[in-house]
Amino acid sequence: MPEVRTRLRGGQPPFGIVTPYPQEELHRELAFIAYHFHWPLAELLQLDHGERRRWCAEISDINEQMSGSHGE
Repeated sequence: MPEVRTRLRGGQPPFGIVTPYPQEELHRELAFIAYHFHWPLAELLQLDHGERRRWCAEISDINEQMSGSHGE
């Protein structure tokens, strides 16, 4: 129970506790990258969390620049 209380108080799991990445978020990231870059699923599944997030951010930046709404 101490782990549950710690998580409830701080919102984050205690150090050393691994929590799974939400499946819905994973699918959303994979679909986003696949849609824009047409990479095969096998390649996308080899990306770690940080790489996926980085590619999603890069694609978003490209989309914003192309639409003319990139902070100008």
